[in-house]
Amino acid sequence: MSNQKIQKPTLTGQRFKTRKRDEKKVFDPTQFQETIVQGLNQTGSDLDAVAKFLDASGAKLDYRRYAETLFDILVAGGMLAPGGTLSDDLTRTEFCLFTAQEDLETMQAYAQVFNKLIRRYKYLEKGFEEEIKKLLLFLKGFTESERNKLAMLTGILLANGNISASILNSLYNENLVKEGVSAAFAVKLFKSWIHEKDINSVAGSLRKVGMDNRLLELFPANKRSCEHFSKYFTDAGLKELSDFARNQQAIGSRKELQKDLQEQMERGDPFKDIIASAREEMKKNNISEQTMIGIVWTSVMSYVEWNKKEELVTEQAIKHLKQYSPLLKAFTSQGASEILLLVKMQEYCYDNIHFMNSFQKIVVLLYKADVLSEEAILKWYTEAHVAKGRSVFLEQMKKFVEWLKNAEEESESEEDEAAD
Repeated sequence: MSNQKIQKPTLTGQRFKTRKRDEKKVFDPTQFQETIVQGLNQTGSDLDAVAKFLDASGAKLDYRRYAETLFDILVAGGMLAPGGTLSDDLTRTEFCLFTAQEDLETMQAYAQVFNKLIRRYKYLEKGFEEEIKKLLLFLKGFTESERNKLAMLTGILLANGNISASILNSLYNENLVKEGVSAAFAVKLFKSWIHEKDINSVAGSLRKVGMDNRLLELFPANKRSCEHFSKYFTDAGLKELSDFARNQQAIGSRKELQKDLQEQMERGDPFKDIIASAREEMKKNNISEQTMIGIVWTSVMSYVEWNKKEELVTEQAIKHLKQYSPLLKAFTSQGASEILLLVKMQEYCYDNIHFMNSFQKIVVLLYKADVLSEEAILKWYTEAHVAKGRSVFLEQMKKFVEWLKNAEEESESEEDEAAD
């Protein structure tokens, strides 16, 4: 008998059992919608009860899958078709944001409902932000009252940090802007946002997403001016927003002006042409001489690549500034402009460590070039300097200031003698 083990016959092929989690579910929000609508009809206008119902339902219903349906119902009472109209063939509720009272207190209460829901189910955050973006694009499909409620709610949510200010991109939709819907919506939104926080908070949020310079885009191209924006929002009771937009516009203009100045210097344009161009911009954008001298100083100092060695950079700076002193002189006709230039120089030498020992030599150069007067230098020394590097720069300037004072006293003495 053979010792070999005889293998038993086996069936060919394999059977695979599909895991339940891998089975593809059909997207059918009908049952989900019916459950949510039924719950909201039972809780009615008691928003505390609504919040508790939503909290408990998240354990049984698939919020992750049907987030858009959930938010549509809470805002509009039912699922929204493209454009913002309610779908006719589905169940809806009369207890939603759009049917609530149109006042700030009620909107604050609704904001709390959304806040509690998203804090409880963190995965809804992204879906909620996408919902707000969508709703803003649908604004034309809503009534004026519905838009007002949504605007107030959005302002409160922005103030509370529930959503990012990037959602405001939807307001720049061409059709919404053209028909004035975006600007009207923005009035209500910013009013509630500033009511909850303040203009500084609003400004910070807008800067964070790069929208601080885009507010004028709420108006069509033929009305996209700082004057029109200012009048529209000031008349609506939002002067602080008007002032912020005007300030941002001015900052933008100054940056453009600085860029233009540097380009003119790089091309080697004659000083008289650069000065004429700068003065024209001053007039056009209502820029003061004090602001202009700050821009000119920054442009002059940004135009060159500085030596990294401290012993060589002073010589390079003196040579460079001697060349450009006529440009600086053109915008220091006022004492206040001279003081501002000295402060800008102080800050620059402090912020750029290689220039720490150059300050006094630069001041002397500009004094000899008639850019800075002895009165301005003495005033800067005694009271107008800033904190940056104060002790270092005051010590550097000590002997020169003493010389200026002695020269002034001698001059006064000579005048007295002449008078006698």
